[in-house]
Amino acid sequence: MPEYIKHPLIRPNAVEQRLYQLDLAGRSLRAPTLVVLPTGLGKTIIALLVIASRLEKAGGKVLLLSPTKPLVEQHASFLKKVLLIPEEEILVFTGSTSPAKRTELWDKGRVIVSTPQVIENDVLTKRISLEDVTHITFDEAHRATGNYAYTYIAERYFQLAKDPLCLGITASPGSSEEKIAEVCQALHIESVAVKTESDRDVALYIHKKEIEWKRIDLPCEMKDIRDLLNKVLEDRYKRMGEAGYPINSQRYVSKKDLLAIQQKLQGELRGSPDPSAYTAISIMAEIMKIGHAVEITETQGLGALRMYMERLDNEACSKNGSKASKRLAEDLYLIQAVKRLKGCDCEHPKMEHVKRIVSEQLERNPDSRVIVFANYRDTAEMITTALSETEHIRPIRFVGQASKYKDKGLTQKQQVGIIEKFKAGEYNTLIATSVAEEGLDIPSTDLVLFYEPIPSEIRSIQRKGRTGRKHEGRVVVLITKGTRDEGYYWSSQSKEKKMQSNMSELQNMMPARRSENLIDTMTSADRNEQVTLSDFGKDTVQVIVDQREVKSSVARELEKAGVEIMLHTLEVGDYILSDRIAVERKSCEDFTGSLIEHKLFEQISNLARTYEKPVLIIEGESLFNTRNLNPNAIHGALSSIALDFGVAVFYTRDAQDTAGLLKQIARREQVDEKRDISLHGKKSSMMLPEQQEYIISSISDIGPKAAKSLLMHFGSVENVIRADYAELLKVKNIGPKTAGRIREIVSSKYK
Repeated sequence: MPEYIKHPLIRPNAVEQRLYQLDLAGRSLRAPTLVVLPTGLGKTIIALLVIASRLEKAGGKVLLLSPTKPLVEQHASFLKKVLLIPEEEILVFTGSTSPAKRTELWDKGRVIVSTPQVIENDVLTKRISLEDVTHITFDEAHRATGNYAYTYIAERYFQLAKDPLCLGITASPGSSEEKIAEVCQALHIESVAVKTESDRDVALYIHKKEIEWKRIDLPCEMKDIRDLLNKVLEDRYKRMGEAGYPINSQRYVSKKDLLAIQQKLQGELRGSPDPSAYTAISIMAEIMKIGHAVEITETQGLGALRMYMERLDNEACSKNGSKASKRLAEDLYLIQAVKRLKGCDCEHPKMEHVKRIVSEQLERNPDSRVIVFANYRDTAEMITTALSETEHIRPIRFVGQASKYKDKGLTQKQQVGIIEKFKAGEYNTLIATSVAEEGLDIPSTDLVLFYEPIPSEIRSIQRKGRTGRKHEGRVVVLITKGTRDEGYYWSSQSKEKKMQSNMSELQNMMPARRSENLIDTMTSADRNEQVTLSDFGKDTVQVIVDQREVKSSVARELEKAGVEIMLHTLEVGDYILSDRIAVERKSCEDFTGSLIEHKLFEQISNLARTYEKPVLIIEGESLFNTRNLNPNAIHGALSSIALDFGVAVFYTRDAQDTAGLLKQIARREQVDEKRDISLHGKKSSMMLPEQQEYIISSISDIGPKAAKSLLMHFGSVENVIRADYAELLKVKNIGPKTAGRIREIVSSKYK
C-alpha cells in the first residue's frame, strides 16, 4: 500500500508520497530554486507541494506558468482534482480569456494557471499586480532566456512582490555553463536541486529504458547525388577564398561554424564596407542552402531532397526570390544533381528500418503507442505515407502551427485533437517534428524512434522522456554511417554528460554561495524604489502599443520606465504617442525585408495619411549589411520616406534606446504640449468611404474589416446606427458580443 501526502490543502489519498519529491519541495521552499528532474518523475507534484505550502503559510496568490494552452489546461485540471480549495479560485488564463475578464477574475483567484505571454501582457498594462503573489512556478524553465516572457515576469516579480519565491522546473536546462547561468539569473535562482535516474531515492520509480543505435549504409546512388552537391560546395568554398575569406577544414565545417563566419562578415560591413565582404556574404548564402541539401541527402532521403529542391526552384523563379537561389538554379553541377534526382527511384534505407521497427513493435503488442521523431516536415510526411501502407499501423503526422510553401501547419486545436485520438488508439503511431518534444500532454509510449540524431541535448532528453514513464520503454536512433548523423550523435552524447556534470557542480556550489548574493536579487528597499519609478503623478505618460509589438522588448522597457501601456490591435503603426504622432518601428532586418517585399512604402503611406506627424524608428546597427542590399537602394528608400512622405526617421541602438525615445516624445506631446492620446489619427484628406469606415471602426471591438462588412450590408452609417440587434447579427463577421456592444454604445444615455 502506497503512502499518501497529508496536507491541509491537499485532498486525502490523492497524491502518492515519494521521498525525493518531498526533499525537492522542501529545498524549493527555502529559496528560489531550479529543480532538474528526468521527465515522468513528477515535476508537477513538486510544484503542487510548494504551491500548497505557500498558500497555507504565506497566503496571497500563486501562479503556475506553462508554455502552451494544452499544458495550462492539463495543470489546472490536475490542481482542481487535488487541491482542497474552491474550484472557482483555481483559474485558467490564456489568450482565449478576454483582458477585461482576466482583470475581473484576478481578484477572486488564489491559484492562476496561465501561459506566460498572457501574464506578461497583463503586467505590462497594469491590469494585474504581482504585489500579493507569494509564489510562481515556471514550467519548462529552460525557456527563460533571451526575450522569452519568463525573463520579464521574473524580473518584475522580484521587484514588485512583497514576499517573492519562485520555482523553476525542467528535465534539461542545457549543457553549457552559460546557458544554465542565464536561466538561473533570469529567474533569480539561488539554489539548484538535481535528481537523476541513478539516485537511490529515484531509482525505485524508474522503468527500464532500452536505447539502441542502428548504423545504416548510404546507397551508392545517393552518394553520387551527394557528390554532385559537394562539387557545388567546393566551388563556393573556392570563391570564398578568392574573395579573401578562406574556409579551412571544409570537410568538417559545421552549420554553427558557417553562421559564425556570416556574423563576422556582417560585423566587418559595419565599419568600412568592402565590396569583397558583400561578395562573400552572397556566396555564404549559397553555401548555407547547398549545405542543407547535402544534409538532407545524407540523413533524410531523396523524397525530402526533391521537396527541398522544388522549394528552392520556386524561390529562384519568384519575383522576390533571393539572388543566391537564382544563381544556384543556373549552376551546372546542381542542374546535374536535379536531373539525377529525377531519374533515381531508390530511397534512404532508413525508411525500410522505420517500417520494420514500428511494424515489429505493433505486432508484438497491438496496444502499443509509438512516436517517430523527424527533424523535417517533409520527412515526417514521407514516413506517414510509408507507414500507412502497412495494415496494422495507423499513423498520423504531427507538426507545428506555422504554414509553409505547400505545407499547411496544424492549429493548436487540431494538435490537441490528434493527441486525444492517439491516446484513444484511433492512431497508434505519431510521426512528429520538434513540436512533440515538450509543451504538449502526449502520453507515455512504448517506442520512441529517432529518424536521425540531434545535436541538442535538451531536445534529445525531451524526446527520450516520451517513453519509459509508466512501464518499460524503448528508444531507437537511426544513424547513417560516415555522415553528419554520426557527428550529431557524438555531440548529443557529449552534451548530455556535460550537462549532468555541470548541474552536479552547480547544485553543490549555489547553496554555499547564497549569502554572496550570487544572483542579482533586489533588496526590499530597492524594490520600493523601483515601484515608485512608475508613479509620475501628472507627468505619467501613456503609449498605445500594437499587440504584435509585445514580442519585442520595447513594451517591457516602456513599462519599466513608468509608462502606462495600452494594448490594441493597430491597423496603422506600432506605437501611438498622441492624437497626431504614430510610430512605425522596424529592426534593420524588418526594414530591408519590407523593402525587398515591396511592403515598406505601403506601410509608410498609410502612416503618413493617417497621422499629422508620422515617425519611423529603425532599430539596430546593421542596416547596411542585412539581406545583401545595395547601399544606394537603402539611401534611396530613406530619402523618399523623409522627403516624399514627410516621415521623420530616427535611429536607435536597441529596444531600451527605442523605449527611451518613445517616452521622451510621448512626454513632450502629452505633458508639455498637453495633447491627448487617440487611437484615431487626424487624416488629412480621406475619401468619403474612408470617412464612413473611420466612423464605424471607432466603435469599440469594431475593426476595419467588420466596419466594411456593416457598411456593405446596410449601405450607410445612418442605417448601421439605426439597425437593431437581430439585424446586426445577420452581418458577416458580426457576432452577439459585437452586436450587443454596438447597440450599447449607440443607444446608451451620455453621462
